[in-house]
Amino acid sequence: MQRLRGFVELTRPGNALTSGLLTAIGAVVAGTAPTPGLLVDTGALVRAAAAVLATMLAVGAGNAINDYFDREIDAINRPKRPIPRGAVTPHETLAFAAVQFAVAVGLALVLPPLAVAIAVVNLTALVAYTKLFKGLPGVGNAVVGCLGGSTFLFGGAAVGGALRPVAVLAVLAALATFSREVIKDVEDIAGDREEGLNTLPIAVGKRRALQVAMAALLVGVAGSPLPYLLADFGVAYLVAVAVPDVLMLVAGYWGFSEPTRSQAWLKYGQLLAAGAFIVGRFA
Repeated sequence: MQRLRGFVELTRPGNALTSGLLTAIGAVVAGTAPTPGLLVDTGALVRAAAAVLATMLAVGAGNAINDYFDREIDAINRPKRPIPRGAVTPHETLAFAAVQFAVAVGLALVLPPLAVAIAVVNLTALVAYTKLFKGLPGVGNAVVGCLGGSTFLFGGAAVGGALRPVAVLAVLAALATFSREVIKDVEDIAGDREEGLNTLPIAVGKRRALQVAMAALLVGVAGSPLPYLLADFGVAYLVAVAVPDVLMLVAGYWGFSEPTRSQAWLKYGQLLAAGAFIVGRFA
């Protein structure tokens, strides 16, 4: 049971499930004719389900690979993770990630060409993230932000729906995810410095890094009315998105004193913002 639990923990099941949910939201927001926001045919439903499952598996595999490369850092920052505590071996972690990636690729190949292209870019970025991008100040955060935002776009492309509102949602989600990742780096600064990584807080200092995170949040909040202006979303959307806008700004402010709390509430705010897009699509 401890071994099985270790494999499950490698995937970060909460993150994987959330990513799958965001892909599903992208599919719903994109929608297909004749009823906005509704997946109306069996083919679209199958493609949406394949996209959701592929996303969850790819995220799980990416998290496992990240744990493999970060096992020495995690021994300092997160010693209770599966590899540092001995629940799974590094070799088993790589094999587990490879199986998940293989199944994710197989599922993605049943999707339209644009969705396949998004999947190829994302899978490549997931594999390369820890070794190539994570230690570059701000670059690793931007890569994770783009990956997070692209889950919506992937879902929309999978069903072949209207991509304009989904593209806006993807950009706003990318900005919020970038902010959350910078705040996470502030929390992990001790282990990252020990490992020789040059993350944004290490390169420019904690306070300046948090200011960058807050600036990205402000840009995202300022852009949140765009679906109302450009994508025929109604007033109901503006009302619905106001709550997560305020929540994320408050969470960003908490990052200056309580980065762990800030991360958690930023994630909640992102989910509420995604829900606001569903409201806008149906209202």
